[in-house]
Amino acid sequence: MRKWLIALSTVCILGAVNVAIWKNEQLIEHGETVLLELAPVDPRSLMQGDYMALRFAMADAIRAELDSQTDRLSGHAIVQLDAQRRASFVALDQQQALADGQVRLQFRLRNGQIKFATNAFFFQEGTGSIYEEAQYGLFRVGSEGQLMLTHLVDAQLQTLGQSKPLQQQKTLTQP
Repeated sequence: MRKWLIALSTVCILGAVNVAIWKNEQLIEHGETVLLELAPVDPRSLMQGDYMALRFAMADAIRAELDSQTDRLSGHAIVQLDAQRRASFVALDQQQALADGQVRLQFRLRNGQIKFATNAFFFQEGTGSIYEEAQYGLFRVGSEGQLMLTHLVDAQLQTLGQSKPLQQQKTLTQP
């Protein structure tokens, strides 16, 4: 009986992991492309290897809209996309209908800081200089506003670094 319980638990865990992987692959393949402008960043962590701590300019606008007493919250923001897919903050989501070119983005407020999907971008040791010109984080956004950071992008909207499976994207103006 115990062996069957262990086997069933293993199958359930592997199934859950595979479903999560499949959902992330679907988000990368079918998610809408959105660029969020970076605020000043801090590259390098001695404990974790080379990475860039990320802050996004839009976070300040969202934080200003939130109740100052709130310290821990998850929510959605509505953003307007320009022709190059760059996002600008419109409002906090109140379940209102979206206008053309608008998208919902999921965010988290933790310890007074707004975070979108991640607050770090890891890269291969010794390649940090490639990312010094980063101006935007390139995200794929799902229908529920879930975000996945796929690249960092420079001021000319060119992806930085190498991510072979994601480089098939021809232009940032395509959703």
